[in-house]
Amino acid sequence: MENSRECRFVRERITELDLVVSTVIPACPNSRTVLEASAVPMMIIESSNGEESTLEGSDAILRFLDAEFKVKDITDESQGGEEDLAGELLSKADDVLVFVPGILRAGRGSKVCGAASSSLDVPRPEKPLVLYSYEGNQFCRLVREVLTELDIVYELRSAGKGSPRREELASISGSSQCPYLIDPNTGINMAESKDIIEYLYKTYADFTPPSELLKSVSGVVTPLLKPVYKAITPLQAGSSRENEFEYKSELAEAKAKIFDEIASAPVVIYTYSLSPFCTEATALLDSAGVSYEEVSLGKEWIPGLIDDPLKRAALLEITGSSSLPNIFVGGNSIGGLFSGNPGLLAALESGS
Repeated sequence: MENSRECRFVRERITELDLVVSTVIPACPNSRTVLEASAVPMMIIESSNGEESTLEGSDAILRFLDAEFKVKDITDESQGGEEDLAGELLSKADDVLVFVPGILRAGRGSKVCGAASSSLDVPRPEKPLVLYSYEGNQFCRLVREVLTELDIVYELRSAGKGSPRREELASISGSSQCPYLIDPNTGINMAESKDIIEYLYKTYADFTPPSELLKSVSGVVTPLLKPVYKAITPLQAGSSRENEFEYKSELAEAKAKIFDEIASAPVVIYTYSLSPFCTEATALLDSAGVSYEEVSLGKEWIPGLIDDPLKRAALLEITGSSSLPNIFVGGNSIGGLFSGNPGLLAALESGS
């Protein structure tokens, strides 16, 4: 797993020893590879006579790697006293610092994402992809996270600073820049983490998942704001005006307009142009190849930025929710990006 403290220890040593790992197999929740959680990290070593042995846990793997590949140096010998103490303090500092990347990238690289769920018919590479990478490079990490989340097997070629493999990489790409991906299944070779990630989602996923951070924010903010939206939406639309009949008449017209709009296309999405949730929702539909009609109610729900408060009030009466995006499929509201019945992301992940 990319976001695993124990696995990170092993990846660091692989970079330091400048090794090639012929097959990296994601083994996290919902992975197609069935392994007990206690067996991660697991390393399988094939000897020269073809026999295989298995090591489980970072301690056993690190001992093996050091015994097989580490060049013994006189500076490795303990000198005792202050140097022993300094080494012990550095070791403890390493133990603490190894947690930092996992915290900063919480939720990433620890499970197979819904866009590559085994319940979906997503393409699988027949041959392992090849990744030039090294531990400690944030852009390499972004790519490895996605490879884990898409449950893709790959070959890892260490190309850390000072590695002779950088010359190998330069002969292939004209640059020693990492990460660098080679896909023997499609003949595609590319650098730049952003381009690689976009390629991986387009090629080996059903869609490009929305921001995990936005999902976390939604889980906290949406329940808090929903009652606020419900209270202010009718007021914004003019429900407090003296002529109640006029308001109800205009609200009925707005509802009729919505019914016409949601009948005009199989998928209709109501949005605000400044809302990150709306932007992510339309990007998600685009990446999934879903055609849709977008109806904008303005820039945001804030007075002065909303163009059609009556239509927002009508959406509240029709669906019970005035927050946007509000997505209709076949004339029925499925909710917003993360929440609703069942919500856009959940609908795509289930294939419904």
